[in-house]
Amino acid sequence: MRRRNFIVVLGAVTFRSAARAQQPRRQIVGYLNAGSHDSASSGWAAFLQGMRDVGYIEGQNVSFEIQSAADQYDRLPALAKSLVDRHVSVIVAADVVCAHAAKAATSTIPIVFESGIDPVKDGLVAPLNHPGANLTGVYLFAGGLGAKRLELLRAVVPKPKLIGVLVNPKNPNFEVQLSDVRAAAREIGQDLLIVNASAETDLDAAFATFVQRRIDGLIVGADPMLTRHVGRLAALAVRSAIPSICDWRFMVSAGGLMSYGTNINDSWHQMGIHTGQILKGTKPADLPVVQSTKFELISTSRPRKRSA
Repeated sequence: MRRRNFIVVLGAVTFRSAARAQQPRRQIVGYLNAGSHDSASSGWAAFLQGMRDVGYIEGQNVSFEIQSAADQYDRLPALAKSLVDRHVSVIVAADVVCAHAAKAATSTIPIVFESGIDPVKDGLVAPLNHPGANLTGVYLFAGGLGAKRLELLRAVVPKPKLIGVLVNPKNPNFEVQLSDVRAAAREIGQDLLIVNASAETDLDAAFATFVQRRIDGLIVGADPMLTRHVGRLAALAVRSAIPSICDWRFMVSAGGLMSYGTNINDSWHQMGIHTGQILKGTKPADLPVVQSTKFELISTSRPRKRSA
């Protein structure tokens, strides 16, 4: 009887051990963000859906190691190194600045990035169809739409004397963002007022300057800090009766006038698919960088003009 019980117990232990051995290892994806991570954002939800589409579900066969720089760009190299030291399977870089930090930290761990500027000209990858090395991702064209946003803003503000542009000078790519809007403004003789904001505490002063200088419209630059405080930006623009345009539709949802750019959720969904494909064994060099081809103009009703 004792021998029979021993055999039963031994069999149960052996079965459990075999079952554990057959379970797939949960892989770890590192996420590097220059701002702060919002797990409730629509972009993150789209990313997780992209991973689910190729068979990876958070908490089941994949988990995340999240590192956020809280708008302190000089922290990104150390945060990228921490993900490398954690031996994550893939690093997801939330923007081009994060992508460069990750690229400097590792030449072996796959990196999936989002970039608003041309990743070939920026030195991230070789030709888009054959990115080479350990990087691939999505190219949004966000840094090259300043001229179009200026055109759209002028369409709703006839003959504007002065257009404001709000940028974060701590963003290493803010000059790239400004280059095409400056060129377009010079071509048509449009005066611009460039105002810097490096933190949320700078926004009130920035809008005080805009109001004092009586700008006729505002272009909001692409930056994680500005994006994170989009609700406050929209409220300040509405309170100041300044027509505004930015990259993403969620500023319009928050009360801004217009947005023109790619659909951020589509881009993050594709990043999730790329990440899942890499976890399945596809090399980043074999996954072409996906280019955004659809642009959306989102607008609300025209704001009231300021009184003289």
